[in-house]
Amino acid sequence: MPLTSFLGLIALVILAAGLTLSLALSLGVPLSVIAVVAMLGSLALGMKRWH
Repeated sequence: MPLTSFLGLIALVILAAGLTLSLALSLGVPLSVIAVVAMLGSLALGMKRWH
């Protein structure tokens, strides 16, 4: 993968994460809830990979 494509992909992922966080916070979702959901998602994917 060319470097410019790789850097563009990273920039898009960071932009999508920022938009998701700003949308959730503007809707009044507490940051602690977002953190718990992210941790549970990571745990679920990790457990799926482990088995």
